[in-house]
Amino acid sequence: MREPFEHRIRVRYSETDQMGVVYHANYLVYMDEGRTLFLASLGLPYDEVERGGHGLVVRKANLRYRHAARYGDELLVRTWVDGLRAASVTFRYELLRLQDHRLLAQATVELACVDLRRDERPPTPLPEAMRRALAD
Repeated sequence: MREPFEHRIRVRYSETDQMGVVYHANYLVYMDEGRTLFLASLGLPYDEVERGGHGLVVRKANLRYRHAARYGDELLVRTWVDGLRAASVTFRYELLRLQDHRLLAQATVELACVDLRRDERPPTPLPEAMRRALAD
């Protein structure tokens, strides 16, 4: 298994509630950013994947919150490929606060590949270039 892809993000005020705590849905936004940056680092910028006629749609998300992130925290988002199937990929994530290295959240997100050129979008096999890049 390859090393996790890592990127940093600072919690913005607009992502928090009145007490300065990150709103729960924003953790998935941070992880989505990790996934798209990870794909780009593999030579698969998501806009190019879509121009090629494929999309990755969330089929399942499992998120465990451990500790709160707060306004101004610098966060480290770690992203791995956790599973690869014919028409789907599962990513695993860890979100840590850099100041104290505390684990704030863990997640897995399964995405199905779909053909964007079709009105109905049942899962379709992952493009071969994507499969090779994700499998390495």
